[in-house]
Amino acid sequence: MERERKKAEKQAKFDQKKAKAATAAPTTSKTKEKKANASKKADEGILPPYVEDTPFGEKKIIKSFDDPQYKAYNPTAVESAWYSWWEKEGFFKPEFTADGKVKPEGSFVIVEPPPNVTGALHMGHALGNALQDVMIRFNRMHGKTTLWLPGCDHAGISTQNVVENMLWRREGKTRHDLGRPKFVETVWDWKTEYHQKINAVLRRMGGSMDWTREAFTMNENFSAAVTETFVSLHEEGIIYRENRLVNWCTKLNTSLSNLEVSNKELTGRTLLDVPGYDKKVEFGIIVHFKYEIEGTDEKIEVATTRPETMLGDTGVAVHPDDERYKHLVGKNAIHPFIPGRKMPIVADSYVEKDFGTGAVKITPAHDPNDFALGSRHNLERINILTDDGFMNENAGPYAGQKRFDVRYTIQEDLKKAGLYVDKKDNAMTVPLCEKSKDVIEPLLKPQWWMKMTDMAAAALDVVKSGEIKILPETAEKSYIRWMTDVNDWCLSRQLWWGHQAPMYFAQIEGEEHDEANGSLWFAGRTEEEAQAKANKALSGKKFTLKRDEDVLDTWFSSGLWPFATMGWPNKTHDLETLFPTSVLETGWDILFFWIARMIMFSLKLTGKVPFTEVYCHSLVRDSEGRKMSKSLGNVIDPQDFIEGCSLEDLHKKLLSGNLAPNEVERATKYQKTAFPDGIPQCGTDALRFALVSYSTGSGDILFDVKVIHAYRKFCNKIYQATKFVLGKLPAEFVPYKTAKLTGKESLAELWILHKMTIAAKDINVAINDREFQKSTSVVYQFWYNQLCDVYIENSKAILQDGSAEEKLSALNTLYTALEGALTMIHPFMPFLTEELWQRLPRRPEDKTPSIGLAKYPVYDKSLDRPDSEAAYELVLNISRGVRSLMAEYSLKDEAKGSLSRPFGSTSLANTILVYIQSTDTTSHSTITAQIQSIKSLSGKGVSSIDVLSTTDSRPAGCVVFSVSSTTAVFLHVKGRVDIDGEIAKAAKKLDKTKVGIEKQKKILNDEGYKEKVSKELQEVELKKLADLETEAKAFEETIKQFEVLKME
Repeated sequence: MERERKKAEKQAKFDQKKAKAATAAPTTSKTKEKKANASKKADEGILPPYVEDTPFGEKKIIKSFDDPQYKAYNPTAVESAWYSWWEKEGFFKPEFTADGKVKPEGSFVIVEPPPNVTGALHMGHALGNALQDVMIRFNRMHGKTTLWLPGCDHAGISTQNVVENMLWRREGKTRHDLGRPKFVETVWDWKTEYHQKINAVLRRMGGSMDWTREAFTMNENFSAAVTETFVSLHEEGIIYRENRLVNWCTKLNTSLSNLEVSNKELTGRTLLDVPGYDKKVEFGIIVHFKYEIEGTDEKIEVATTRPETMLGDTGVAVHPDDERYKHLVGKNAIHPFIPGRKMPIVADSYVEKDFGTGAVKITPAHDPNDFALGSRHNLERINILTDDGFMNENAGPYAGQKRFDVRYTIQEDLKKAGLYVDKKDNAMTVPLCEKSKDVIEPLLKPQWWMKMTDMAAAALDVVKSGEIKILPETAEKSYIRWMTDVNDWCLSRQLWWGHQAPMYFAQIEGEEHDEANGSLWFAGRTEEEAQAKANKALSGKKFTLKRDEDVLDTWFSSGLWPFATMGWPNKTHDLETLFPTSVLETGWDILFFWIARMIMFSLKLTGKVPFTEVYCHSLVRDSEGRKMSKSLGNVIDPQDFIEGCSLEDLHKKLLSGNLAPNEVERATKYQKTAFPDGIPQCGTDALRFALVSYSTGSGDILFDVKVIHAYRKFCNKIYQATKFVLGKLPAEFVPYKTAKLTGKESLAELWILHKMTIAAKDINVAINDREFQKSTSVVYQFWYNQLCDVYIENSKAILQDGSAEEKLSALNTLYTALEGALTMIHPFMPFLTEELWQRLPRRPEDKTPSIGLAKYPVYDKSLDRPDSEAAYELVLNISRGVRSLMAEYSLKDEAKGSLSRPFGSTSLANTILVYIQSTDTTSHSTITAQIQSIKSLSGKGVSSIDVLSTTDSRPAGCVVFSVSSTTAVFLHVKGRVDIDGEIAKAAKKLDKTKVGIEKQKKILNDEGYKEKVSKELQEVELKKLADLETEAKAFEETIKQFEVLKME
């Protein structure tokens, strides 16, 4: 990216120079004026809207590069038409052998983590899908039976919350106004609309998914799988009914698992926004008050962070050894506001006698610790809240009031009663609902629970044994830590959208209907099955069955995803051949939510692991490091990066969502800061490549639009390089049958083929090791620094001036390198590579229809030529040295004036003389043999290059560039430069080099370094020292030379 930035700055300066020159000397040529106007129009990127001529689903009609839409890289044109053809041709379906088995190369299967049908996809989805498609396309190109199975999750609580908010904002209605059937129908309509939008974006992203196998967590087969799982686990006793404290969200009216609750840490008094309250509510305080003791004049002081819960108090606990309270144990405290309520004072070692007052109020129905304490002492459990967060009839005079309004009024009433003591700041944790941000209340509810201990132990074993590998290592450690202490799972959710629990309650005539009694509940795959079970258990009794209205936690059905999508519980071909799957790619933040549960369910229900590898990508954050959040306005639709989006349109999207007015204001402010000019069009390929390049496997990703747009320029580089090569291929050109060496290749050709095979080797290792950032770096370096900037540039001279044999060899090597580069980068950039690959002539007998089915490049030992690499690197370094000296001494501009003179002219006025000398015989031979390549790569300004013998003395009037400890480049500058200035410049460089030498010597002379560092690395450091010493000698020689020039 730094290289891109510098190139952009350079181009801007060049454009400014052009503009200045044009102003100073306006041309009268009409032809030049037309060209200038055409160039200006192209620079501005003014193109009419692109119209695709290809019928939908047909192979794309390839347009000429002369077409205005295709003259330069245009993502809209390049990405058009390909996906519908890929899909229609069935390229994304898994290929089996004739007898229906996996191909000999093996299989590679990913089930897509199903996005929620709650709205548009965000950049986190785009990241995951880019990584998955890289792996899928890579393995497909390696000939494996490959499947990427797509689908969506019904996302019970999230989807219901979004639809309820939409209903209220648009129509002022609640779900209760519609009733359950109509509300569920409304959610299905929402699902259909947004499911289609999600799939459209996934296709737009180029995801090579098999859409014929698309799944949804509430389709017919999946629902049957959920029912089968619940019923069978209930029959085993793993799922059971119990009245327990749950995390209750009063806003959504449902219970939540611990994983759906976020904990907000407070250091002291803090006012928080709570849904349903106009004013902020006070938290982070502790209120001290007293209870009177029955039959005495004594009082006992207690404290609470939730004053309103004292209405549910049913006891007070003290430590059995606390002398202050021993005489009170067995007596009753009197509740000041609930007539007739007496609260036993009990002794329990749970109480810390030295903490606070040493006396603890007990609210068994509203606190987990108090629930356990109350159970030990058989204290009454009194619920004081309605499901909506109002006080119920058990709250006495406070019935009907909001819970946090009572927080304030009860303190005033305690003061009036003379029982109030004090209020202090208190550090505390406030539990919040992840979805609604409501403050969670612990409430007693009869729910369905699932025993986790045994299943969690099995899921832990397969990770510890290595049967499932979790990457990165930090994620695996988190998994192991979480799985060693697992609580039972509350499955019930008081929602209308989701899988209704397949449980039926027997309402026996004449008896109390206690829904907490598990023995009166019957599981059934159908109501008839439940009826049969009930008839047998309740023989002789009259009853009616009533189905449980609750639905199951979304993660219950999601936990079945890897095998239910393959057809389980039915025995299908996919389940038999493609399960277990290969990799599960997802975010580390749902390790326990989802990954652990999939492993547990799969081991329990299929006897197999669901996948053998888990790769957890980083979390995508905005450029300021903040988590993506709709309310912050930093959740960007991937399509906005693909197609571009003005700031005005970004603002409009905020208004079309479900954000509250204050959230819209905050989000608008962020967008103005982050995208002052909107989002430029980047295209799918640039977006995908950027996302994969961000993926280090650890840490968060700070997302920046500038990075993505820079990769669009990289796409243009690929486009223009391919366009150049295709332009050089004769119309009748047919490439060799294979990419094998012919023995006629030049050093430059051997170099690029060596670089290609090493890149192929490195990228295969990187992708297989899930080092995604490294994989993008490998292919970027090959394309940009080796193929485009070096080999294609070097080939221009051969293609223009070489012999027929040299030209043919160069063309075939260009073809091989380009073919290899396109197939190598295809998994990252599917659209651009297909567009360009289809324009290449095919090798004889190659009938491959799409680049997505072409063979992926692999390491070829015959192309691995380190000697050729070393030789050509010497050539490149010498030419860089020449260019560096010419730039340093400002001879480039001077040379331009001499270009019209014939090469070899004896006039020295503008002649650029270069000398090369090497004391190494191998290097000397290489230089002599490659002098034309060096001349070509050194630039047009060089008039003459002489190769000195190993024994020649240093040429007079020259400055030096040290290529290595054995090779140097000399540039003749006598009469062209300020000698005193150059002496000062050389002296400064010499001083810097001497500092480097001393630093290097200090490293090498360190005894600890010698002991710890390998001999190979020490050799590298010694080579650095030798090069620095040679450089210092060269600068000393330069200074001496200039001193001599000064005297001449």
